[in-house]
Amino acid sequence: MGPVPPAHYRCSACGNLTRFDVVTDRRTRAFHHYSVGGELVVEEEQILSQEVVEVSCRWCGHGRAVEILPVAAEETAR
Repeated sequence: MGPVPPAHYRCSACGNLTRFDVVTDRRTRAFHHYSVGGELVVEEEQILSQEVVEVSCRWCGHGRAVEILPVAAEETAR
């Protein structure tokens, strides 16, 4: 499973199209590589599953007024 493309949101309460707080539950598999000195570098991280739990508008604080905008065809082809 590859990365999930980000959704485009719009707040119908204030018209915001650019600033949202998004809470996501994500399950991943990753290779943890520790140096001899104990420093961690996370490599080869793979998203196994991902679910958006909550989206709220950063401008007005509404979560009930946020809607998902349709993704344009050229964006899904990327």
